[in-house]
Amino acid sequence: MKVQRWKEVVYMKKFLKRTSLFLVTAAMTVSAPLMAWALEHDIVILHTNDIHCGINDNIGFAGLAQIKKDALARTPNVALVDAGDAIQGAPIGKLSRGLAVVDIMNYLGYDFCIPGNHEFDYGMDRFLELVPLQRAGYYCANFVYAGNNKQVLPGYKIMQYEDTKVAFIGASTPESLTTSTPTFFQNEKGQYIYSFCEDKSGSKLYKQLQKNVDKARKEGADYVFIVGHLGMDGTTPQWSSESVAKNTQGVDAVIDGHSHERFTRMVKNKVGKDVLLAQTGTKLKTVGELVITPDGKLKSQLITESNGKDANIARVIAQEIKTYEPLLKQPVGEALVQLRSNDPATGERIVRNRECSLGDFVADAYRAVLDCDVVLANGGSIRNEIKTGVISYNDLLEAFPFGNMCVVLEVSGQQILDALEMGSMSYPEESGCFMQVSGLSYTLDSSVASSVELDAKGNFVRVAGARRVSDVKIDGKPLDVKKKYTVGGTSYMLKFGGDGITMFKGARLVQDEMMSDADTIMEYLQNHLNGKVGEQYANPYGDGRIVIK
Repeated sequence: MKVQRWKEVVYMKKFLKRTSLFLVTAAMTVSAPLMAWALEHDIVILHTNDIHCGINDNIGFAGLAQIKKDALARTPNVALVDAGDAIQGAPIGKLSRGLAVVDIMNYLGYDFCIPGNHEFDYGMDRFLELVPLQRAGYYCANFVYAGNNKQVLPGYKIMQYEDTKVAFIGASTPESLTTSTPTFFQNEKGQYIYSFCEDKSGSKLYKQLQKNVDKARKEGADYVFIVGHLGMDGTTPQWSSESVAKNTQGVDAVIDGHSHERFTRMVKNKVGKDVLLAQTGTKLKTVGELVITPDGKLKSQLITESNGKDANIARVIAQEIKTYEPLLKQPVGEALVQLRSNDPATGERIVRNRECSLGDFVADAYRAVLDCDVVLANGGSIRNEIKTGVISYNDLLEAFPFGNMCVVLEVSGQQILDALEMGSMSYPEESGCFMQVSGLSYTLDSSVASSVELDAKGNFVRVAGARRVSDVKIDGKPLDVKKKYTVGGTSYMLKFGGDGITMFKGARLVQDEMMSDADTIMEYLQNHLNGKVGEQYANPYGDGRIVIK
């Protein structure tokens, strides 16, 4: 009897405490979810995005593990979620086709993951192989089969902390259809069999996400967070995280990725309520921490450093790196000057909106080895600089992590002109399809508004008005729109229409995937430059192939 009475007293104390706390919270903030009073401890949600295989960069996975350990020392309620683009971007990802990074994430104990556009870069078959290997699971509400709109992956996951249920809903940018290899989402006839609920207004995306939000709420979720690889600056406006937040309701926060920005900010949703947006940059420069406090409020911060490194995770990382070390350390040449894709004055990336020395070098490499008239190399394919000193195979793979194959097409001057126009359409903002060139020069007039028209998937349709690109010359002579030229570059863009570059569809293949991008560059370095990158690439802004007014 004494035990029973004690239990009753404890129960009544907890009931009165929770009830009074609920009344106070309801008076202070009407936006607090109904079940917030049931919490006795914080719920801490640690979030990452756009890791791009940066397992040892900045905070690193070992530092992240320590941050998680420290959070667990404060509260038993800790979740770790990722907003996409984790498994691609460095040699360890390419050589293991994503598995090495998935394995380390499993050791870390991620609870929820979504596919970014680059989770598909090893092909759809490989992505679907990795899905069951990721213990946290991959979730995406708007990744659907094009024929029947059924979800390919589960849309959301509800996790319970004490008496509070938290729903995480996955969302991937429809830009995936063009920023990963388009053919991965198509059948053998070139028809799209997968969709990301894309349209020009964004309404399909909002409706699909809202449907999953409503289902999660109906299942008892007290909080709903969209974990989205959506982005802000430089992304398609109607598919951005801000647009999603503004055009839905019932979402408490959007944990974002894709645009490699660092922010926490508030926006109003469809019915005027606050929605928190947060993104952590890239390569684990920061780790996001979103906290649900016992009074029902949300707090957000970006953690810039860890309190040490977790030794167990550090050992796991070291073992994964050791597996590939002999191959990666092989020297392939020497750089007497630094090959730049960033502005040395500001540190900002320029390879996606102006000429740079690494862009010139890459384009020259393709042109020399592929023996073609001109080269169009998309700036989005270049991911790291090459510093002075010995160049290792690892350095090449860090700069060119996609493993794209090189091709040569026979195309018309008009098609080249259209490709240059599309590559220039976003200037001065960045664009992955901004063209670094060889054998060709052009002028970009930024005072002319872009008249490029795209379809709902972001693919090129036509140039409807005035052109920004002019004075195009090939081998010093004016481009002839009716003449045939051989154009070299990667299969991602020229053959498969990556970044929406579809104007070359149906062009005659002169060379088809004979060598990878990194191996082509190594061939140029060793057999055309005698193993040394010299003064011809000393100017970080290139040699004047692209003139911007």
